[in-house]
Amino acid sequence: MAKEPSTSVNRRTDIISAAIEVFAETGYYRATTAQVAQRAHISQPYVFRFFSTKEALLLAALEVSWTRIIESFQQVVESSSPERLEAELITEYERIMEHHRNEILLQMQSQTIQEEAIQEAMRNGFREVRQIVLQAFREAGIPHPEERTMLFLARGMLCNIADAINLPELKER
Repeated sequence: MAKEPSTSVNRRTDIISAAIEVFAETGYYRATTAQVAQRAHISQPYVFRFFSTKEALLLAALEVSWTRIIESFQQVVESSSPERLEAELITEYERIMEHHRNEILLQMQSQTIQEEAIQEAMRNGFREVRQIVLQAFREAGIPHPEERTMLFLARGMLCNIADAINLPELKER
């Protein structure tokens, strides 16, 4: 019987998924790699086989969360009409928030972490999302695309806060 070649990739994915949950629930500084290992049903040394430090694990988790948003937004931009673009981006972000809440909570927490590598990952993620939205708004002929992009991103942040503290009226339009 042949060994499945993606076992290592699957384990890495399992560890990142567990880290997203643990970091979102307990916070980066309080979370331990032992908790991540327990959640992933592996030994703690096995976590370090894939990630040399807890920070490297957080960076991988952030990459997963930003990639999800970026790829989802790119798909919306490619398939949406100019008239429906903003509404469909909002709907897609709401879907991500519903199905991947821990990734959003992880990003929110990471905004306050002062380690340079984490700040850089957050800047790069926000930069790329902003660029996708801005370019799409420009190409769709949306008036004042810079301002509309800023408002779109600001509303997204407000939705994150509303969800995190269970205050749905902050999301009312």
